[in-house]
Amino acid sequence: MASQEAEQHWQIEDLDFSRIALDKVRPDENLFYLVTSASFIESGSDLYTQNLVDYFKGDDEVTDWLSNHWELEELQHGKALRAYVRHVWPEFEWDTAYQGFLEEYATYCKVELLGPTRALEMTARCVVETGTATYYRAMARSTDEPVLQDLATRIATDEVSHYKHFYRFFRRYREQERLSRFRVFGTIGRRTLELKSEDADCAIRHVVKARSPERATDTAYVQALSARMNSTIRTNLSAATTLKMLMRPLELPAKVQTVIQYPIRQFMQHVFLR
Repeated sequence: MASQEAEQHWQIEDLDFSRIALDKVRPDENLFYLVTSASFIESGSDLYTQNLVDYFKGDDEVTDWLSNHWELEELQHGKALRAYVRHVWPEFEWDTAYQGFLEEYATYCKVELLGPTRALEMTARCVVETGTATYYRAMARSTDEPVLQDLATRIATDEVSHYKHFYRFFRRYREQERLSRFRVFGTIGRRTLELKSEDADCAIRHVVKARSPERATDTAYVQALSARMNSTIRTNLSAATTLKMLMRPLELPAKVQTVIQYPIRQFMQHVFLR
């Protein structure tokens, strides 16, 4: 099964960068920051993977999947996004900017920041994958440039697949730990508020530093830029799909889900408006 999944997974060579409609994306500063920031975070996935592998040591099913599938696919996302940036904005010094980002980002990747139990960490993973799938779906909807639409859709599909694996692991650990819905809900709420976390802020700052060094220390400019990016995601996100993914670990009866959908939708709007 694992080898079959690997064989079926898309490759960067499947993307025809010569087809990029430069006139549709090159002048779009907002899209530049969305794609480039994402390329930084995805490219640093190996740092975070090792923390998870250490945390779940002894569970070979989880650690093998993390090392042999999740990490490789996340790093591929970073390489593909980097290749896109280089084709559209070749003047941007990606490697130099990324090195600065990586030095700071490494300080955020700490095992002690993971969940207090394995089930709760898997809950957190589900929230993070929900956020990334939402981000790339929104990116695909925000542009009519066909190559970026294709790339963002492929990555979003991968993130949904990753979510399904984390959710399966979550269910196993939840049974072992006899985890209450209350604790699951607390983790979902906390991690949702952290979707716009310091690693994303770090990426934006380092992209600005390389793109517009004179604005690097202009906090108001960086905050306004971040707000525009958030607005793009919020405007183009699929609220129903996002809510379904967020609520799934709670495994609530259908009637209860219907009742709480509206407040959770408002909560998500708040997250992306912040």
